[in-house]
Amino acid sequence: TSSRTDRRSGLILTIPLCTEQTSMEELSATLDYLLGIPSEKCKARGFTVIVDGRKSQWNIVKTVVLMLQNVIPAEVSLVCVVKPDEFWDKKVTHFCFWKEKDRLGFEVILVSANKLTRYIEPCQLTDEFGGSLVYDHLDWLNKRLVFEKFTKESTSLLDELTVINENEKGSQAEKDRSSESNILPSFDPETVLQTGHELLSELQQRRFNGSEGGGGGTAWSPMDDELLAQPQVMKLLDSLREQYTKYQEVCRQRSKRSQLEEIQTKVMQVVNWLEGPGTEQLRTQWGIGDSIRASQALQQKHEEIESQHSEWFAVYVELNQQIAALLSAGDEEDLMELKGLQQQLSDVCYRQASQLEFRQNVLQSAHEFHMTAQDMSQQLDGLLGMLCADVAPADGAAIQQTLKHLEEKLKSVEGALQSLREKGQVLLDQMSTQTSFSYGKDVGIENKENIDHIHSVMEDMQLRKQRCEDMVDVRRLKMLQMVQLFKCEEDASQAVEWLGELLDALLKTHIRLGDDSQETKVLLEKHKKFVDVAQSTYDYGRQLLQATVVLCQSLRCTTRSSGDTLPRLNRVWKQFTVTSDERQHRLEMASAFHTAAEKILRESPELAELMVDVEAYEEVETVGKGLLDRLTVPVIFPDGSEQFFGSPGDMASSAESIRERMKLVEEKRFLQEEAEQRLDEEALEAGPRES
Repeated sequence: TSSRTDRRSGLILTIPLCTEQTSMEELSATLDYLLGIPSEKCKARGFTVIVDGRKSQWNIVKTVVLMLQNVIPAEVSLVCVVKPDEFWDKKVTHFCFWKEKDRLGFEVILVSANKLTRYIEPCQLTDEFGGSLVYDHLDWLNKRLVFEKFTKESTSLLDELTVINENEKGSQAEKDRSSESNILPSFDPETVLQTGHELLSELQQRRFNGSEGGGGGTAWSPMDDELLAQPQVMKLLDSLREQYTKYQEVCRQRSKRSQLEEIQTKVMQVVNWLEGPGTEQLRTQWGIGDSIRASQALQQKHEEIESQHSEWFAVYVELNQQIAALLSAGDEEDLMELKGLQQQLSDVCYRQASQLEFRQNVLQSAHEFHMTAQDMSQQLDGLLGMLCADVAPADGAAIQQTLKHLEEKLKSVEGALQSLREKGQVLLDQMSTQTSFSYGKDVGIENKENIDHIHSVMEDMQLRKQRCEDMVDVRRLKMLQMVQLFKCEEDASQAVEWLGELLDALLKTHIRLGDDSQETKVLLEKHKKFVDVAQSTYDYGRQLLQATVVLCQSLRCTTRSSGDTLPRLNRVWKQFTVTSDERQHRLEMASAFHTAAEKILRESPELAELMVDVEAYEEVETVGKGLLDRLTVPVIFPDGSEQFFGSPGDMASSAESIRERMKLVEEKRFLQEEAEQRLDEEALEAGPRES
């Protein structure tokens, strides 16, 4: 079929029949469909029906013609039955359609294909009927289907969009934002619009090509239904665009409303969790632990709580960004609601974040407090271990080093205690401000336990430090006594050495006996002073050793005594005493010798008449010999050992000096004896003379 017109401007309907059996039901349905396409005005001008029976049987042609009476009797003006070149069987000649005109309601003529131009213009006939009309039935059918599909979808879509838009106005007026009002159209408006634009473009292009003429010189004009479809498509597109624009605004409002509702839901989720489970988690965490391990466990638990809060804080950041974006492009009616949501969300999140930070600071302070307490406890344990250990220093330097170490330890403990007090005070200050973060919870009991624990730790450390200080004082005194002990022992040993040096000097350098009584007297005075010095040294050593004994008793050093220092001191002193006594005796003998000799020699040795008693000469001789004999005798110490004064040469020199003095005295005696003999002789001579 095609949308053409006959000479009366009526529509032309072509029914091609084929050699195969034709279904009358399908043909009837097809005719009903085609008759529904033209407008009533077009159908009023009537139809010219061309029944192409060239490839069909007469019975079928007749049935089709009779069927037209039932389908379109009023609209049919003329039925042209195109007969084949060889006519049908003659038996059909008795059936004359013209006789049936009144009964059929239209005229039926049998005509050859080349004779159709008598009734219809060639330009309205296709080339198969000898006409010049360019017509592609499949192309027309496809376009018709597209048009109908567009018409159906666009009409349905228009109705739906109209309902949606009207409902949206009502829901806006009633502030009803229920999900029932969010109805979606059955068709995608963009797709329908695109289809309509493509269809309109195709129709306009066909109309333009028809008005300009085909390239081959054969004029082509669009079908009437195509010409009628263009304004219908345009009208549908205009209406559709109008409703779609409104629908887009509805969708925008829906999207904004949905986004706002989603934000409200998420905000309440965040707020409800933070003020519910989040706050409850923090309410149960108020302890500070009683050790490093306990505080670390609390910190780990707090980190888990922070991790859960971080997820909700991330949602808060995202929501805050979304709200900020809506505020920058939102409507006036939504600004207050958005700002209220933003403020509520920020208040809750910042309050919860402050609580988390405060709790973290408390746990950090508690951890530092316990760390400092443990460090101080370890330092006190180390100091106590030093104080409880036996003191066995090797010398005074070791004692001084030990004392220095103790002082350093004590100073370190003092610094640790000061640090513990500072960290404890920080923790106590935080405990005092904890009530403001309790969300109405009474934390007095928990705080009291924490505060009591802090005070207990600091007091315990103070007592332990005080005990250690007392023990350090005792140890310091003991160490100082040991220093004194070592000093006394060292000085006592030095006294023994000094006494030994005095003994050595006495034996080796105190040799001279003097050449006269005056010199000997001087040597005696020097010897006395020398002995006094030795006596003082001995007494000093004795005092030091006595102090050593007292210190050992005070220190309870039962295993320590003066050692061999006292025996050495006594031995050296006895040796010195024996030697000094021997020296004293020799000097005294020398003094007596020189005094006697000088008495004899002073009485004018040139005057022989001055006589000296014989006893005086005998005294000099006796003392001199005794002194010479003593010079040859060694000093015998109490242990039986012997020691000579000086060297043999020194002893020979002293003996030689004595011998020379004795020789002088002997010469004086000899002269005196000669004088006495001479006097005796003179007396004898004078006696006879007197007689």
